[in-house]
Amino acid sequence: MSNAIERNARRLPGFDTRVASALAVLHQAAQAHAGQLLQATSLGAEDMVVTDLIARHGLAIPLATLDTGALHADTLAMLPRIRQHYGLEVQRFSPPAEQVLHFVAERGEGVMFSSLEGRKACCALRKLEPLGRLLAGRTAWVTGLRREQSGERGQVDFIEADGQGRSKINPLADWAWADVWQYIQDHAVPYNPLHDAFYPSIGCAPCTRAVAQGEDFRAGRWWWEQDGAKECGLHVHASPEESRA
Repeated sequence: MSNAIERNARRLPGFDTRVASALAVLHQAAQAHAGQLLQATSLGAEDMVVTDLIARHGLAIPLATLDTGALHADTLAMLPRIRQHYGLEVQRFSPPAEQVLHFVAERGEGVMFSSLEGRKACCALRKLEPLGRLLAGRTAWVTGLRREQSGERGQVDFIEADGQGRSKINPLADWAWADVWQYIQDHAVPYNPLHDAFYPSIGCAPCTRAVAQGEDFRAGRWWWEQDGAKECGLHVHASPEESRA
């Protein structure tokens, strides 16, 4: 079976320009938000590219991730790999354990499958609550969002308002999926082995599945829901008024 690099890496026209542009965006953000910026990494392919750019160029941007308590073992295994490969620590932010226990006891392990409200309540507890603590005191955060990922993300800009008074920095906004894997191949970037098993977008284990050839990039996320509902709230796009602000 081919791996994700063999399936996806292609040197598209303008690739080197997009890499240089991404690095310029990171440099600008590190200067504009010195000491108040971090990368919020999902530990997926795009975020590993961003981490590599940060580490390779010695940018003063710390790393943090959300450990929801429901991640794949392969995803959590990226943390020691990053430490070994880059010498960088990734700070983990988790939901309050007692609240998770109470939520599961009250709503059930499979609450995410019962209704959209139930799934979003689970996301709010496991992702949005720790994200608030992860971003406390920060004026900006770096993500691996790309316009190509979904229709909801088609208007992602390199720098945009997050709706909470911070700037969201998206250095890979104009990258293609082929660009991500070309960079990973060029620089031997460590990546989650679930990508080899046809998981292009990786979230919590119960809510992520592999996709078939030809399926949409995010078809493996919350696959039982209608397309328009497939966001957890971490990256709801800011309004044009917020972006201009």
